[in-house]
Amino acid sequence: MDTTTRAEALHLTGERTVPGVPEENYWYRRHEAAYHALLPYCAGAIVLEAGCGEGYGAGLIADHAARVVALDYDRSAIGHVARGYPAVQALHGNLAALPLAGDRLDVVANLQVLEHLWDQYGFLAECRRVLRPGGRLLLTTPNRLTFTPDSDTPLNPYHTRELSPSELDEMLREAGFAVERLAGLHHGAGVRSLDERYGGSIIDAQLEVVMGSLPGQAQWPDALLADVAAIRAEDFDIHDHDLDASLDLVAVAVRP
Repeated sequence: MDTTTRAEALHLTGERTVPGVPEENYWYRRHEAAYHALLPYCAGAIVLEAGCGEGYGAGLIADHAARVVALDYDRSAIGHVARGYPAVQALHGNLAALPLAGDRLDVVANLQVLEHLWDQYGFLAECRRVLRPGGRLLLTTPNRLTFTPDSDTPLNPYHTRELSPSELDEMLREAGFAVERLAGLHHGAGVRSLDERYGGSIIDAQLEVVMGSLPGQAQWPDALLADVAAIRAEDFDIHDHDLDASLDLVAVAVRP
């Protein structure tokens, strides 16, 4: 299946990104950077990726983990994962009631999913249930302070609630986790140079192209598309300072 057909089959809305699509590359690499930062926690582990989407993240994790189960509520996505990532066990299920026994997993990975869930505390309780004592929850989610800075109500219609750094820290602790690390993802030097080239924001430059266009019909300027397609995961930085200015939050939480 070529990348265009794959994108169409997975009903891309801007909320699920896939590898190999130039127009999606900024978002794909931004997500990939978080996976790379979290891979050391998966070494030799039994891992559940809860909300795996296209499956590329579960595929990355499978190169380091002892076993990876990739779970998603979308049957078409799970079918794609089963075909495209043979090292991963693809499983259909609801994140509100994880179809797994308790106290069994070393790691639950949940990247760019929490903001979509109606019962975020309920999901975290399920993560705590399936993790063994000492197991880790690896989580990323957009930073409300930069994603929707002027409102508590998400502008993104696919998001139910976005969190600030302090709100995510508080939620994880209230859900019974010990927060081992709370970091933020930022544009690194490579993407900052594109911000400067495009009037302060490469994100805004992309949004100007796609807003008001039907999916797959946006007319991308050649130079912009080439710049977006050239972005790498290494062009993003993840660190523990200036959290309020980060684009995405990156958390590692431990079940006591």
